[in-house]
Amino acid sequence: MKDWIYGFFMAWGMFLTIPCPFRRWRESARGKMLVCLPLVGLIVGAVWGGLALLLGRAPAPVRALVLTAAPWLCTGFMHLDGFMDVCDAVLSRRDLAARQSILKDSHCGAFAVIAMTLLALGQWSFFLAAGPLRFLPLLLIPVATRACTATAVLCLPAMSTSQYAAMEKRKSGYAAFTVLAGLAAAAVPLALCGSFAPLAAAAVCIGGIWYGTRQLGGMSGDISGFALTLGELAGAAMLALAG
Repeated sequence: MKDWIYGFFMAWGMFLTIPCPFRRWRESARGKMLVCLPLVGLIVGAVWGGLALLLGRAPAPVRALVLTAAPWLCTGFMHLDGFMDVCDAVLSRRDLAARQSILKDSHCGAFAVIAMTLLALGQWSFFLAAGPLRFLPLLLIPVATRACTATAVLCLPAMSTSQYAAMEKRKSGYAAFTVLAGLAAAAVPLALCGSFAPLAAAAVCIGGIWYGTRQLGGMSGDISGFALTLGELAGAAMLALAG
């Protein structure tokens, strides 16, 4: 049980910029960090939903700006970095080796800038168009996307150049936990308030994982960020379209 507690706080410290109340490292808990990602998403979602409630009467453009930036700020733009890297690599339309090389290049290319601009404008527009936002869907969108990406990292073959390729053991047996977390995050808002937003986020995230792994020859942290970011955009779109 202690390893699970350590794994959660280790994931918090690694994937969030929100100050972690228990910054400790335990090597035996390393394999449980990915399984705790949906719980990390719960923290992001709590911030997201809380801001939506606090800004309910704020000017619509201001509310849209804050809600667009909130999940990115919570993670220190980590997932946006992966999104931009994947866009640079895939949109180059080069051969696989060249795409993998571009993925690891620290420079920011034109495709990344264009994609990031469209992403920010799109997410801002969806929140601007949305009516009153409910707490539960925003709480669970980040849970659904992180459950999908954690499952993919645990189960799919890693890209040869990814840090995941060096993992001694792929803890695919833990994937049952992340799958259940994703199903719950998608089903609960649908049952309780009729919101499809977390379900849409999960579906688009899975599509992003499928596309990224096909284009880049395996799973990686950058693909996780790419898919997760697109999933959150889809969740915002569903909030604007259907609540």
